[in-house]
Amino acid sequence: MSQHPLILNCGGRQLNLTTPQVMGIINVTPDSFSDGGQYQQLESARRHAAAMAEAGAAMIDIGGESTRPGAAAVSLQEELDRTLPVIEAIHASCDLPISIDSSKPAVMRAAAQAGAGFINDINALQAEGALTTAAQLQLPVCLMHKQGTPHTMQQGPHYDNVVSEVQQFLAARLQAALDAGLLRQQILLDPGFGFGKSVKHNLTLMQQLATLNELGQPLLIGISRKSMLGAVLDRPVNERLYGAITLTTWALLQGAKLIRSHDVAATVDCLKMLRALQENRCDTVIATTPSS
Repeated sequence: MSQHPLILNCGGRQLNLTTPQVMGIINVTPDSFSDGGQYQQLESARRHAAAMAEAGAAMIDIGGESTRPGAAAVSLQEELDRTLPVIEAIHASCDLPISIDSSKPAVMRAAAQAGAGFINDINALQAEGALTTAAQLQLPVCLMHKQGTPHTMQQGPHYDNVVSEVQQFLAARLQAALDAGLLRQQILLDPGFGFGKSVKHNLTLMQQLATLNELGQPLLIGISRKSMLGAVLDRPVNERLYGAITLTTWALLQGAKLIRSHDVAATVDCLKMLRALQENRCDTVIATTPSS
């Protein structure tokens, strides 16, 4: 359990993690594994953000470079061209905090100027200048574990002990961020499901997720529609929701604070139902809801 404040100031907009929340995903890319090409047009992205806000998302995560297995890198200018207009439009039309999903310091800076208030970096601020940039911006960040690069990460990933190695990596990156001048209460951690991990690695990491709470930081979990679900369920990308909700419930019971999801409404329902059970409000819910 985090020992630090769970209300984050995201560029003037609050993210309240005193109870778990949902981060809605908008990929403005042609090749993301689930929603590639759907939200490249400004108006479609804006409408989707509004729908996710209406469904109960607490934050919108915007990414302009696919990180699916085998994905090729995109240029700095292309990532800026994809993300900045969308950030500006959503910031103007939606009150939720906006996260920029990027590992490039120049994108982080430009996104913050456009209205983003949170940095979601799958590279854990390891790019040259990323730590300095994050410290200068003084925005909350999420540091994620991955093995390899998106282009190579699923080519035979290996660990002697996946839980221990992920924990050690996140601890080291947390310390690096603190040493660079970030505040502890600004930092979330993400074990990086699907990023350089086999199905067995992912399941083992999920089973022992509570171990990562020893690091004392809020955990962000991203398993929405991922291939680990497809491998277990033998389902295509658009038929993995039930499996994702199962893993989401497990992650929440292990202490996760922020769930990154394409399917906001269903994930919000999951959080609400679990919260009702944990707060022992089931009698109130039953009494005020018509029976069926």
